[in-house]
Amino acid sequence: MFVILSTTIIKAQSPLVSLEGETQGTTYRIKYRDSRQRNMKPSIDSLLAEFDKCLSIYRSDSELSQFNRAMSHRFQRPYFYSVLKKSEEIFRATDGAFDPTVLPLVEAYGFGPKKPASTDITNIDSLLRLVGLQNIRFDSSSVRKQKKNIQLDFNGIAQGYSVDVLAGFLETKGIRQYMVEIGGEIRTKGPKGDGQFWTVGIPNPLHPDQLYVTLNLLDRAMTTAGNYRNHYTSDGQIFSHIINPRTGMMEQSELLSVTVFAADAITADGYDTAFMVMGLEKTKRFLANRPDLDAYLMYTDTSGQLQTYATAGLTNVQRTSPGR
Repeated sequence: MFVILSTTIIKAQSPLVSLEGETQGTTYRIKYRDSRQRNMKPSIDSLLAEFDKCLSIYRSDSELSQFNRAMSHRFQRPYFYSVLKKSEEIFRATDGAFDPTVLPLVEAYGFGPKKPASTDITNIDSLLRLVGLQNIRFDSSSVRKQKKNIQLDFNGIAQGYSVDVLAGFLETKGIRQYMVEIGGEIRTKGPKGDGQFWTVGIPNPLHPDQLYVTLNLLDRAMTTAGNYRNHYTSDGQIFSHIINPRTGMMEQSELLSVTVFAADAITADGYDTAFMVMGLEKTKRFLANRPDLDAYLMYTDTSGQLQTYATAGLTNVQRTSPGR
């Protein structure tokens, strides 16, 4: 989870409006400058509730759950199409490293809404036949399956998109200086104050309660994925939520944490998941051809020591704690 670091507020500007709440099984924090000091929380909570009704796999009545039980679905809200379109874009760009049809595998490993009594990964080959975004067809009004029992899971990208939805809402209200954060996924617009940036911190994946670096964020989004954040142990084996949709196996690599920076949070969120699957070297090669993306990668070397890699666009990273 990212940590938002406080800085001094410039008194000449409108005071920051700060909102907090709960959504998607986590929390949100929003800060913005508004000369009218409007409280946007009721509208924001309403937007988040509608978003949940569309894309949650934990609600049986959501649009996503309805589609997963059927062969086709006509969109009722704008969110489904937008996140599906971006998912396809990232699926193709990463040769399937990001694939939202991974739900059968997610559930087999015990990370989905249907938590099995014991983890059963003996039928990986049969489950892999149900994975592949090429089996989905869609347009701006509806989505349909080419194969029965295909299911979608947008947990690797939807939270970032919800950040963008709230950012877009604030902009329709004339807000031009804001920070939106949901569960550690962040998007900012404008400076925090005169001569001030929004300052964020990235935790040490080996000691998540400690910050490892801080950096300034301006007119950009950042999200993170890490194999240390969501895992459990069963029968002496560690199961991680990072699953390779091409092999069906939990991805075991030197990468511990990936933080991606992009123009919007949906893009960053989808790519951070893909990069965890792709691993260190493939991710570095991919980023070399994508100047629109920046990333801060944290990994262990052959001796088990924490190492980092930052793309050239990250010029303001400041180390805050010693490596361990």
